[in-house]
Parts: sequence; structure tokens; C-alpha cells
Amino acid sequence: MRFSFYIAKRYLFSKSSNNAINIITVIAATGVVVGAMSLFIVLSGFSGLKDFSLQFSSVFDSDLKVFPENGKIIQITPKQENQLNEIAGIVAYSKIIEERVFLTFKGKNFIANIKGVDRHFQSVNSIDSTLIVGGWMQNPNESVVGNEISRILSLGVYDYSDLLDVYVPKPGTGQITDPNQAFNKTKVVVSGIYHVNEELNSKYVFTSLDLAKNLLAYSDEEFSSIEIKLTPETNEEELIAQLGNILNQPLIFKNRLQQNDALYKMLNTENLAVYLIFTLVLIIAVFNIIASIIMIILDKKHNIKTLKHLGSTIQEIRRIFYIQGVFMTVLGGVLGIILGIIIVLLQLQFDLIMITSTLPYPIKLEFTNVLIVLITIFVLGVLASKIAASRVKNSLIS
Repeated sequence: MRFSFYIAKRYLFSKSSNNAINIITVIAATGVVVGAMSLFIVLSGFSGLKDFSLQFSSVFDSDLKVFPENGKIIQITPKQENQLNEIAGIVAYSKIIEERVFLTFKGKNFIANIKGVDRHFQSVNSIDSTLIVGGWMQNPNESVVGNEISRILSLGVYDYSDLLDVYVPKPGTGQITDPNQAFNKTKVVVSGIYHVNEELNSKYVFTSLDLAKNLLAYSDEEFSSIEIKLTPETNEEELIAQLGNILNQPLIFKNRLQQNDALYKMLNTENLAVYLIFTLVLIIAVFNIIASIIMIILDKKHNIKTLKHLGSTIQEIRRIFYIQGVFMTVLGGVLGIILGIIIVLLQLQFDLIMITSTLPYPIKLEFTNVLIVLITIFVLGVLASKIAASRVKNSLIS
């Protein structure tokens, strides 16, 4: 093994007498460097885009959210609330009432979700950071709406001359005889407008918990969900077990990742697709190493005969060119990653590429991406080198 390693190292850093082989080797090595660098930069770009996309939706997501497994209502008694307050891993929690509602303002209509929240909601979610006009609710009859809802309904803030009408169907069964009696209705004034993204901007109307409770005819112990903020060191599984014992009803628990499972799946699928596409490009670049190694084998045919006469076996000679191929790909991959890291750091420091005049292209330096590229390069290099080294046969020597 030492013998094969020594000869492979000599062949790797020595020039061939044939200038064409030197050019082919340089081109093959350059392809590996550029391929590895491109793959790393693309993966870093997608990591940045992933964080950039999730940072907006995560404003609306708590560390843990509790839903009823059946129906729409969670029952929480005052005794259970006291027990929740005693759990060490909970920083704050907010009781939520949520339902689809019909909005109307000056003859314009829209369907959205009313989200009644209690006074602890701002301790659980950083909703204040999304407000672009006005402020958070201070009075029971105030509301905060999304920017898209505001645009569609032509809503302004603190317009007491024209209030926003909110309708929700009354619970019950049977035939409706009087349409005017089919809905519960309330009027609210808009105190603030939030902006996150197009989907969320058209989804929510935030109101006080009491207003939503009266509108939907919920009792004092009935809620749609509970949103919880946890301490960083909290064991999520243990906390969920505690909550299940306290609330004692069929429940569904979702952490921040699970609340955005569709978005995570979409981003991960796109990331995988781009990885496979750029890996295909890298395969083409790495397999140029096969041609380079085969050319070197033909160029070193006389040396191979000498090694054979000195007692080297075919397997040992093959191992020489196998090791040389692995060296070429791994060294090229490492150099490509180093160049990629430099480019990523330059983008992070100097904002070389901009999406808009004020928004740099998001990118993130992650060790995971370095590992992915290294493993990809190593696997492809081993396969390519194995194929190239197999060209050393007795017929070539004879």
C-alpha cells in the first residue's frame, strides 16, 4: 500500500512528457474544482433562501401549538390554567380562538380568519415586528388586519366613521328561515396593519379573545388552540407529556417545524432537485478524470512494464492509478470548496449580488453543505478512479 501511495503521489505532481496529457489533466482537475465550487455555492444559496423564507412565517408560529384532535374546541378549566402556569419550561402561553369569518366594508367583501388572542399573545409571538401602520390592539373593539386585506377592502387605521363588519354563521342545525338571523355580527375598528407575505397578509384579522368568544358564542373554558413559548433548554417530549396529563383530552401537538411542514417539504424538495442537477454536472466533470487517468496509463506503459518486472502485481499497479484518481478528485473538491467559502463570505460581507437595491441575495455558510460536497466528490472520485484503474491489464503490459 505504501509503495502504491508513493508512486501515485509522484505521478500526481509530475508532468508528463506528452504536453497534450498535461492539458487534459489540467482541464479535468479544473472541471472538478469548478463543479465542487458551484455545488457548494448553490447549496449555500438555498440554505440562505430557506432561512429567508421561514423567518417571515415563523413570526406567526409559536414554539409549540396545541390543537384538539377531534372537533374545534379545547376545554381548559381555571384549575388546568393554574397547572400550566407552574410548568417550568413554559415562558408564556396564549389561548386562541380562531374561525373563518366574512368581512365587509363599504360594499367590499372578503373571507378571512378571525384570530382572537389574549393579553399574553405578544409574549409568545413577535407580532409587533410585522406592523407597518398603526399599533397593536389596546381596546376590546380594535383589530389588526393583514396588508392584503387592507388593500382589498380599502381599510385604513382608526377610522371610527366606518367600522369593519365581521360576520360568522351561528352554530346549530336545521333550516334557515331568516337570513338576518343566520349570522352573528360585530363591528371593529382597525388599529394596525401587518405585513409578512402574500399568503399571511390575506389570512388573519386579529381581535381580542373576548370579542372572538362573544362572536362565536364560546364559553369561558372553550378555545381553538394554545400557543406556547418555551425556554431554550426545555425537553419538548417531556413537556408534551406533561401537557397531555394536565389537559387530559385528545390533542395534537405541533412544534415550529411541524406547523410549517408543507413549506419545509417544498423547500427541501427544491433543494434536493437542485442538488441532483448540479451533481449531474459534477459527475460529468469528475468522469473527465477517467479519460485523464487512462491517458496517463497509456503514457506510463513502459513504467508499468518496469514495475511488473520488478515484481509488482496487477492489483498493486491498478491501486497506483486508483489512488491517483482519488487524490485528483478530492484535492480538486477541497480547492473548489475553499473557493466557494471565499465567495460566500464575500457575499455575506459585501453584498455582491442584490435582489433589489436594498435586499442582498440571502446566503448561509453551513458545515453541512461542506460535508455534502465532500462526500459527493469522494464517492464520485472513487467510482471514476475504479473505472479508470481497471484499464490496467496484462494485455497492456504484454
